Amino acid sequence: MLDQKKRYLQIAFNYDVGLVRRILPTIVPSERILIEAGTPYIKREGLDGIRAIRRLWRGHVVADLKTSDGALGEVDMVHSAGATAATVLGSSPPEALDLFITRCSQLGMVSMIDMLGVRDPLRVLMRLKKPPDVVVLHRGRDEEGTRGKVIQYRHVNRVLSKFDVLISAAGGVDLKEARSAIFNGASIVVANLVRPGDPWVGISTESDVGEMARQFLTTIE
Repeated sequence: MLDQKKRYLQIAFNYDVGLVRRILPTIVPSERILIEAGTPYIKREGLDGIRAIRRLWRGHVVADLKTSDGALGEVDMVHSAGATAATVLGSSPPEALDLFITRCSQLGMVSMIDMLGVRDPLRVLMRLKKPPDVVVLHRGRDEEGTRGKVIQYRHVNRVLSKFDVLISAAGGVDLKEARSAIFNGASIVVANLVRPGDPWVGISTESDVGEMARQFLTTIE
């Protein structure tokens, strides 16, 4: 499981397994780095894509399922492929959220609720039988280019005053945003690997990703 006293970098792979095989071996293993099989990556590569990451990475592997229903089956599937953490959408029915969190706990996985599009994360959490391990405050890819759309750090203190969880910040995270996230109380920052020409902010796939990972870890320490 994750240590509340530590600060983590989550690196998200959203393209194909070829990029995973090229870049992942350049990242020095660290207990403070989580490798994410992003939603587009899982849709493209399936469970074999998660297995490919697991073969190359001994640490935490996050399956960004964004589950909305069928929680038990989806958690079981990615667990069998080697994932140690998974995400569920905060907009899902409370029943799905409860089943997801319980199943992750039973399997020793980290449960993450992605609050993409959720206006009041605390209200979602208050309806649950037990909280997740991680609450993800997420500005979506399609929101990155919208003026005024920011990661909603105003929810951090409200959530942490009621629940013993870790806060993850995702969506358009570069080194500057990573510093802001940690300053505002996040424990995890999610940086997307981004190909040149794509309209998102993150770590360029043409950069020295291993060195960038080291810079992120130093920045958020």
